[in-house]
Amino acid sequence: MPELETTGLGTKRDFAIYLGIVVAVGIGLFLLLRDARQTLAATIFLATVFGTLMFWKFRVAIAFLGLVLLLITQTVNLTTAIQFMNLHVILFLVGMMVIVGLLRRCGFFRWLLFKVLRFSKFEPHWLIIIILFLAALMAALVDEVTSILFVTALVLELCDHFEVNPVKYVIAVVLATNIGSSWTVLGNPIGILIAFEGGLTFGDFIRFALPVGLMSLFVLMIIALIWFRKDFPELREGYRRELARGGIRDQAADAGVRFLADWAEIKNRGLFIGSAVIFVAVITSLVIGHRVELWLGLELNTLLFVTPILGAGIVMLWHRDEAREYIQKDVDWWTLVFFMFLFAKAGCLQYAGLTDRIAAGMLNISGGANNHLPAIIMLWISGFLSAIADNVVVVAGLAPVAHTLSAGMSTSAPWWALLFGACYGGNMTMIGSTANIVALGMLEKKTGHLIKFGYWLKVGLLASLIPMAIGTVAIMIFG
Repeated sequence: MPELETTGLGTKRDFAIYLGIVVAVGIGLFLLLRDARQTLAATIFLATVFGTLMFWKFRVAIAFLGLVLLLITQTVNLTTAIQFMNLHVILFLVGMMVIVGLLRRCGFFRWLLFKVLRFSKFEPHWLIIIILFLAALMAALVDEVTSILFVTALVLELCDHFEVNPVKYVIAVVLATNIGSSWTVLGNPIGILIAFEGGLTFGDFIRFALPVGLMSLFVLMIIALIWFRKDFPELREGYRRELARGGIRDQAADAGVRFLADWAEIKNRGLFIGSAVIFVAVITSLVIGHRVELWLGLELNTLLFVTPILGAGIVMLWHRDEAREYIQKDVDWWTLVFFMFLFAKAGCLQYAGLTDRIAAGMLNISGGANNHLPAIIMLWISGFLSAIADNVVVVAGLAPVAHTLSAGMSTSAPWWALLFGACYGGNMTMIGSTANIVALGMLEKKTGHLIKFGYWLKVGLLASLIPMAIGTVAIMIFG
């Protein structure tokens, strides 16, 4: 049988299926909306979503073409499209990526992993609990992708050294990472977008999102301990084999494993201390930023934007010979450009008035703005959508709806609903967030293990639905 001819976006059959879906969606939306501009805006946005799912490697090209179509069809004007690109979010991410690049180079993450794990004494129950907490904490302090890269690498090293199957351990740290990414504005690009669009501060996240996230992580730990109960004997046996070989440094205060201590060794102490000082200063500034803004009379979230840019500037002045390298290698421009064009197309839904219609429909279904039902609907819709599409795509599309709902309800509940739904819903399936995809790629590359959809879903459903329920209760009580 001859090979199918390719088009550059997959096979001809894939492209035909894609076009068929887009045309069918467009016709269906026009029959539903009866508005040409709204139909075109929604169809092009959904075409980007479908294209991202079907042709992931070409998502930036698809995003480019989608915005061009919106402009030449006059669905949106150039000034508005650029305004919706949310350059403040992009520049915030640029600054944080430079700072994270410095921390990665000095070995900060490996040192942190080692120092935290030493407290477990490699007792299986405590080891799982500490690894899950560490994955969540690192996601909250830097970002979910950086966290999952380092924690997954550690888990794979541990499992390889103790000769245990790493599949469950990798899944568990992914689930914890997605939960931890909701704790602060730093954990996920969607948190940054929600903070800026919803007028929420770092302190707001600490007061509202962090308690909900901690409860969700506690539930995940219980689920993990039950799920791992038959695997603990295997891990204990691996530890005993290592002890018998004399690999455990019983005389050392860290009670660690030799290979792990070597892995986490600090090679340049001056670089390490300076990097840690910058990182702590950035986090501190973000925490107290809103109070300083009030004191100085600055616009809301000015310091949220300025802090990582200032930190990145200091890093590049300190390492001025490598400044270009920080920008070129540590900043993920491919992803950031995709975000810019995705945000622009999502904003076009608001420009065309479609998001106002969706929000009005949600308010009508709930009987008005005097209850939390619209926000709860938002939470569960975003949760299930995040299970089948990257949560950044979902939030970009629903953010304008949350904006309208928030104004109509005079509360920030829709923004919290969007955060909880997108972060927790990403645990439901293997493709629910970027962290999931990154971790599974690392697992496959190192071990050759492939995880089946149904295997993930068994634990993923619990790890998403229960936290989403906790978030729902929090919104009903405190939203």
